[in-house]
Amino acid sequence: MYRHIKDNSMALQVNEIFYSIQGESIYMGLPFVFVRLSGCNLRCTYCDTQYAYSEGDVYSIDQLIEKIAAFGCRRIALTGGEPLLQDDTPLLATRLLDAGHRVVAETNGSMDIGRLDARCSRVMDIKCPSSGVHLHNNPVNMARLTPYDQVKFVIGNRDDYDFAKTLLGALPSHLSEDRILFSTVAGKLTPAELARWILADHLSVRLQVQLHKIIWPEQDRGV
Repeated sequence: MYRHIKDNSMALQVNEIFYSIQGESIYMGLPFVFVRLSGCNLRCTYCDTQYAYSEGDVYSIDQLIEKIAAFGCRRIALTGGEPLLQDDTPLLATRLLDAGHRVVAETNGSMDIGRLDARCSRVMDIKCPSSGVHLHNNPVNMARLTPYDQVKFVIGNRDDYDFAKTLLGALPSHLSEDRILFSTVAGKLTPAELARWILADHLSVRLQVQLHKIIWPEQDRGV
C-alpha cells in the first residue's frame, strides 16, 4: 500500500526505473531514464498506470541517483502516479539538476508545481471533463508556469476539446505554442479527428501521439 514516507528521511517509494524512448512531450523520441514514483491522488477514467497507485519499493535519494547513473543517460523523467505526492521528489529533482541532468517532471496539475526546481521542465496536465477529475485542476498553477514548462490536455471527445480551447487564453503568454500539447484518449478519439478540429480552428498547439504505444503496442509497463 502506498503511503507518504515520513519515517525514512530523504527517501521515495518508486514503482519502477527504466531506460526507454520518451513517448510524449516536446522531448518525444529521445532516450530517457524514467523514474516512476508510486501513489496518485487522482483516479482519471483513462488511467493507464493504475499499477503505480500502490506498488513500489523505498529507496534513499542516494540509491536512486546511483541507479539512474548506471543507465548512462543525462535525461531524466520523474513520473507517476503523481510525483509531487511524495515530500522528497523536489529534492531528487534538484540533486539531479545540480549534477548536470536534464529533468522533466510529469504532474497531474492538482498540486503546487512551485515546489519543483524552476530548472525542471514541468509537464503539467490540465484535466478535461472526461477524465472525471477536472474539478481538481489547481488554477494557481497557471501563474507558476515558466517558459521552460509544458502543459498537456488529454482529450477524449468534443466537449474536452472545447474545454481545452477555452483555457488556452488563460495560459501565460511566455509559454510558447510548441509547449502546449493536445493528446487523445486512446480508443475514445483518433489523432486524425483531433487534428481536423485543431486545423479548422487554427489553433497554435502541438498535437502529440503516445509514441511509446506505437513502438511497443503490446507493452503496458515501462520498457
